[in-house]
Amino acid sequence: MRVVRWLASGMVFVSVGLAIVFTTRFGNDPVVVDSPLLGQPAPAIALPKLDGQGTVDLNAIDADVVVINFFASWCLPCREEQPHLVATANAFADRSVQFVSIAYRNDPADIAVFLEEYGSSPETLYLLDPGGRAAIAYGVFGIPETFVIGADGSVIRKIVGAADALLLGSTIDAVLAGEEPGQVVVGETFTGPDG
Repeated sequence: MRVVRWLASGMVFVSVGLAIVFTTRFGNDPVVVDSPLLGQPAPAIALPKLDGQGTVDLNAIDADVVVINFFASWCLPCREEQPHLVATANAFADRSVQFVSIAYRNDPADIAVFLEEYGSSPETLYLLDPGGRAAIAYGVFGIPETFVIGADGSVIRKIVGAADALLLGSTIDAVLAGEEPGQVVVGETFTGPDG
């Protein structure tokens, strides 16, 4: 009887140990890497506007907070996220906050259809990323990914996955209050039209 109890206790101990190992070692997405840009100056890059009316130098944007979102029409989480980006951009229209949406590996005609279907904001700059220069400069692994830049031009937060209006709004409020919220993973990302 004593041997059976010892074996049962041993099996419980081993099971708990394995559960801890599996949840701590294998529970994290190996593709999600902390951004080396956190706390660093945002990359200097100028990109063409989606409407073809000139370019925007991302470092020349005069705002206390700049929210840069990488998206694509073929990205399912981007479709879920877009109404939240639009609502948050509109909600912060009277504050010193500028939203920038950068199309990743996408045809301008497809982006136009995406924005018509899922919404756009007059408070957002919609840009193209020819050759993926901005995505490379920001170290984008998949989309959607969002970077929040503070008034000093440094990257304050990276959001991996589709952000909702609550997360976006609380992040902007935190940055405006002088906090540095770091990186957060809220969902999966996609690297291309094939997933």
